[in-house]
Amino acid sequence: MNRRQSLYSLLGLSLMSLGRPSAAAAEPPKLVKTKAEWAALLPPPAFHVLFEEGTEYPGSSPLNQEKRNGTFVCAACFQPLFDSAAKYDSGTGWPSFWQSLPGAVGTRTDYKLLVPRTEYHCRRCGGHHGHLFDDGPPPTGKRYCNNGVALLFVPRGETLPKLRT
Repeated sequence: MNRRQSLYSLLGLSLMSLGRPSAAAAEPPKLVKTKAEWAALLPPPAFHVLFEEGTEYPGSSPLNQEKRNGTFVCAACFQPLFDSAAKYDSGTGWPSFWQSLPGAVGTRTDYKLLVPRTEYHCRRCGGHHGHLFDDGPPPTGKRYCNNGVALLFVPRGETLPKLRT
């Protein structure tokens, strides 16, 4: 056994599992609906952001000022996306987080402004939430810049909404 294998063994990792998602970060089952079905379920501003990849005006979301402990969930499918402990004031006018919950969001490259950006979305329903930047605070250095209308806040101690089917 070489030093790397010894270290991985000590940490409870196997070389075979590196680069693969763990069971704890397993992808949630997908929720597929037509745009018409989502439009019937969501307020127009939320539908526009989530399923037409719109953007709300900076400073327009009450969630920007939300300081209580709790969980931020996808406004479309109710998948938990962020814990309030990872929220911070980025000064951008949008709710911002330095980390998402494990396995909650997916990313893809967005060229809408001609310059490549990293767009992120709910892994469960595919709803667009915002963009991911490398100018956030420690420990990750990431900034998940989220449209407030794409989120719902559930205070700690209250029951999370049942996942939409």
